[in-house]
Amino acid sequence: MTLKHYRELEVWPLAMNLAQECYRVTKAFPREELFGMTSQIRRASSSIPANIAEGQGRHHTKEFLNHLSVARGSLMELKTHLILSQRVGLLSEKDSGDLLQTTDRVSRMMSGLRCSLQKRL
Repeated sequence: MTLKHYRELEVWPLAMNLAQECYRVTKAFPREELFGMTSQIRRASSSIPANIAEGQGRHHTKEFLNHLSVARGSLMELKTHLILSQRVGLLSEKDSGDLLQTTDRVSRMMSGLRCSLQKRL
């Protein structure tokens, strides 16, 4: 697997789309959640593609794997915030379901990338 740019990874644009959708749905959150759940969801979601990109830009495979681990942690954090947002009535069941389905897809793709990278070591 020889990549010249993180944009060549299939998981990166999917993670970017996930972050974009998170920004879209949180626009409807109440103003009092701006520094609460809105901020948490936006930070966690944007951290996923950012860490994938940063990791791919590093010189060593171990560094890339470390950044994928951070991205996975952000993904799990995002999933928790989405579930909680739906449970407290900030997020519709449909939006929550759609976003959680995408998080699962991103998770599977990151796991596949991780396995591929580990074979290099």
